[in-house]
Amino acid sequence: MRWEGRRGSSNVEDRRGMSGGRMAVGGGIGAVIIALIVMFLGGDPGEMLGTVGGGQEQQTVEASFEEDRMAQFVSVVLADTEDVWNTIFKQSGLTYREPKLVLFRDQVQSACGYASAASGPFYCSADEKVYIDLSFCDVLKNRFGAQGDFAVAYVIAHEVGHHVQKLLGILEDVQAKRARMSEREANALTVKLELQADFLAGMWAHHADKMMDILEDGDIEEALRAAAAVGDDNIQLKSQGRIVPDDFTHGTSEQRMSWFRKGWTTGNFDQGDTFRKGAV
Repeated sequence: MRWEGRRGSSNVEDRRGMSGGRMAVGGGIGAVIIALIVMFLGGDPGEMLGTVGGGQEQQTVEASFEEDRMAQFVSVVLADTEDVWNTIFKQSGLTYREPKLVLFRDQVQSACGYASAASGPFYCSADEKVYIDLSFCDVLKNRFGAQGDFAVAYVIAHEVGHHVQKLLGILEDVQAKRARMSEREANALTVKLELQADFLAGMWAHHADKMMDILEDGDIEEALRAAAAVGDDNIQLKSQGRIVPDDFTHGTSEQRMSWFRKGWTTGNFDQGDTFRKGAV
């Protein structure tokens, strides 16, 4: 992705020096499995956050050159989402309210609750902020094989996609419906929400490249590999050795790639209705 020397966002809150330690979540293979399952549960964490207890161990960690460079990259990606969604909303006669992005290390307090780095990047609708521990970028690359800077850009664009859903009233509608459903039905509805956020990430890439010529050869492939890596079926296989479709909350690898690709190729919001009967 062409990003160096371009505008970074003024909506970044750097709390990496405020995290103040690690949250105790237990040890052994159980903790590893929990971390794998939770790692990519993006979107509004709601009930998930705040459920992990434990003490804190104070520490001071200096940011490496690589981490600071990634922070700069994330800031540019956020700025690109601002440019794209401000333009699209304005064309529709709407006002885009820009979200904040919080960089943290190890643990963070959000309006949705308390989260550790194992929660992965997430969007909190209560404070309209995207949260990310940059160590996630290494996990995405080293554990899930999703390499390249545009894999990270896809993740940021997906979380910003949830913010777009919040502004359009989609997120609130889904949350209200889920409260009246069985767990299986609620999971199926959440999958549609997440796949639409994947579509919106692809739609962002479409318009960002048209507006700012950001894409380099292989970038879309990097995003597709990342989408495949965080499919429910792939994560379940890695964490528990079997696939349980009723427990899906984000969609399969193929679904996630397909909806990102559709957003990228069409750039048309009307093509992203994952809630339409038969769409998913």
